[in-house]
Amino acid sequence: MHIGLFFGSFNPVHNGHIILAQYMQQHYLLNEVWLVISPKSPFKTHQHMLHHHERLHLIQLAVDNIPHLKPCTIEFDLPEPHYTIHTLSYLFEAYPQHTFSIIMGKDNLNHFHKWKNYEQILKQVTLLVYPRLHAQASMFDNHPRVTLTQAPVIELSSSAIRACIKSGKIPSAMLHPNVWEEIEKSGHYRN
Repeated sequence: MHIGLFFGSFNPVHNGHIILAQYMQQHYLLNEVWLVISPKSPFKTHQHMLHHHERLHLIQLAVDNIPHLKPCTIEFDLPEPHYTIHTLSYLFEAYPQHTFSIIMGKDNLNHFHKWKNYEQILKQVTLLVYPRLHAQASMFDNHPRVTLTQAPVIELSSSAIRACIKSGKIPSAMLHPNVWEEIEKSGHYRN
């Protein structure tokens, strides 16, 4: 099977994540897209984050009836820090029958050279890159293992959704109805 790995904190998961995951699955012959929940990102050390099990629950609510999209908890049991290269090593060992592609935004591609062992990552997987507004050209744009996709440009961010909730606004159009219902019920992101 060919698996798309969509890494993220998903704090919270929003409609943009789901639309991009579905687009990649349908247009790039992916059998499944795994939304890999990062318990703690090495690049996001100062933001308030729900516990990873709470974020997992929100993702389960969002993808419950969407075929080919699955939450992935692989990093929950891996030692910190959670570098992609370590996660890939574990996945290759656990699933030798699968091939993997990483789904990422163009903004992340511009910083890909800062990832631990990025050269090795490029030897092991392909990168499926979705466009982001204002993202600059990257030294990886023409790399043979990088595909700059024609995915829709979606300018939704989890941080904007958290700010919206904190200010008392209702971001229900940005979230799966079940995700919004759970956030509203639990009081997540209000403080």
